[in-house]
Amino acid sequence: MNKLKNFYQHYIHTPIGLSLILSFILNLVIESLGRQSLGNGLQFLSESPLVFLYNTLVIFAFLSVGMLFRRRVFVYLIIGAFWLAIGIINGVILSNRMTPFTVKDLSVLEDGMSIVTNYLSAGEILLAGLGGLVLLGGIVLLFLYAPKKKGSINHKKNAAVFLAILLGTLGITNLAIRTKVVDTYFGNLNYAYRDYGVPYCFLSTWLNTGISMPQGYSEERILAILPQEEEITPDADANILFLQLESFMDPLEFKQFSYSQDPTPFFRQLKSQYSAGYLTVPSVGAGTANTEFEVNSGMSVKFFGPGEYPYKSVLMEKTCEAIPYNLKDLGYSTHAIHNHRAVFYGRNKVFRNLGFDTFTSLEYMLYPTKTPKNWAKDGPLTGEILSALRSTEGRDYIYTISVQGHGKYPEEEVLKNPAVRVTGEVPETLRLQYEYYVNQIAEMDLFLQDLTEQLAAYDEKVVLVLYGDHLPALDMTSEELNSGDLFKTEYVIWSNFPMKKTDRDLTSYQLGAEVLDRLGIHAGNITRFHQLKMGTQEYRQELEMLEYDILYGKQYLYGGQSPFLPTDLKMGVRDIVIQDIVEIGGKYYLKGENFTQYSKVTLRGELLNTVYLGPTVLGLEDKADPADIPEMKVSQVEKNNKEILSTTE
Repeated sequence: MNKLKNFYQHYIHTPIGLSLILSFILNLVIESLGRQSLGNGLQFLSESPLVFLYNTLVIFAFLSVGMLFRRRVFVYLIIGAFWLAIGIINGVILSNRMTPFTVKDLSVLEDGMSIVTNYLSAGEILLAGLGGLVLLGGIVLLFLYAPKKKGSINHKKNAAVFLAILLGTLGITNLAIRTKVVDTYFGNLNYAYRDYGVPYCFLSTWLNTGISMPQGYSEERILAILPQEEEITPDADANILFLQLESFMDPLEFKQFSYSQDPTPFFRQLKSQYSAGYLTVPSVGAGTANTEFEVNSGMSVKFFGPGEYPYKSVLMEKTCEAIPYNLKDLGYSTHAIHNHRAVFYGRNKVFRNLGFDTFTSLEYMLYPTKTPKNWAKDGPLTGEILSALRSTEGRDYIYTISVQGHGKYPEEEVLKNPAVRVTGEVPETLRLQYEYYVNQIAEMDLFLQDLTEQLAAYDEKVVLVLYGDHLPALDMTSEELNSGDLFKTEYVIWSNFPMKKTDRDLTSYQLGAEVLDRLGIHAGNITRFHQLKMGTQEYRQELEMLEYDILYGKQYLYGGQSPFLPTDLKMGVRDIVIQDIVEIGGKYYLKGENFTQYSKVTLRGELLNTVYLGPTVLGLEDKADPADIPEMKVSQVEKNNKEILSTTE
């Protein structure tokens, strides 16, 4: 008994011993939350003990900071709470989407908070708020009343021990990477978290950003990748439309479900009549902006840091060669359309750096309608696309991002009389989720039919490329899909003029080059690279080198300086104008054109209380000085009233 007591006092009841035990428990909880059960967390421990123990060491290295302070209990609990919060957030996120929590999610925190009501109920949001207040109060109480270490601290000794732990952790990390216990390349972020552990992967998404300089990078190497003469096609005569459909897929791809009727008969008809195939995208359940980036730029996000959104990093600061820039050189006007907030993923800034001339966001749409989960429906996009086509005399490149198919998909019945019923022996909550989803997809299928009918009658050549941005955030595995791959959606290349049907499976970063090649367009370095080098032995290595050179390197491809300048992005293709301001009954009304529910009267930059009365009339709630009337303008204010997007002249 005395030996056991001595062992406890000398090895367990010490800062290092307690930190190790706490680290082990925290890691088990974090992995269990990420895997949705304690049993799965224990299974991870038994099947991958080295990975589990390495992640325990990572947490231990953080906790060992506590030995430098007298308030050790307070420090231990604060650091422990930090890791526990990561585990909880990761678990919650994985219950709503199929991509785990990363440091990069913090860069889109504002965007996430803007749609939190689409995912959580009012009660859940209230509980989360109360939990935050309780946590804050607990931290204050801990700081005031947590026990302090008695006596003095040997700072030199403790600092030396902490440094030894830190250096040891770094050394073991290098050993773990060399021996493939963990990896630095995450081809699939979800699988990486499952295989290498949450703590290691979460820290990797913080420390590993951008594109690292490839081995052998040099001016000679870059210039040798492509022929120097650029093939310009001055007589390109087709309007080119890309339609990225939120979470869209053929529901018949699900093996375990059957339906009262075919949810997407028109999409299936398109696949049989026009060029089509599987499209491998960079994410599943979320990550719209990364698919969007790949299609427009021809670049793969796999070379960036794990979980990184170029829209929220490098593209906020610099331009990037992309299809819109290349087509502008051929005389095309370039437009982006998205039936959601303009500032979501920073698109109102990023689109300037991708070469777009106009951007029509939800704030500029006249008649948006909403799903029961408060996402804009896609049907009105037909009118927006036609408006963009008719806004210019020449050819247009139009990139449209839809949103109707977005999750979270409710586990309760919100559709009283759904057009499509999900049948089969499945749990009720899962059936309701799939039923809600397939009914949104069914409406999107009707939208596709309406859009193609309108474009078929258009008096100019039109090519429409439609595809899903990623699979929906539903509980599914690759084995339950006909494609056998969670990262495969489908695409179709439709046209209102004859084009040869050629079916081919592609990645999202190859799609643009493939479409342009079929139209005889070879403008742009990345486009030509795909057209010339796709399938060659050094294809991926050379693509990575080109991406690095363009975004992070010396820009040898352009002689040392990028030729692409940010565009003067116009918000909306329809001019918002004030025609008259009249006084009726002591109140002022503004008459004009193309007002929306996001139009606000402004005076010298200040927002005035405005009532939207229709696309031609705005009412002013505030009393106004008649002398100020000539200075009044109308501004489009982003959906959450945080930013003025544009103002009338």
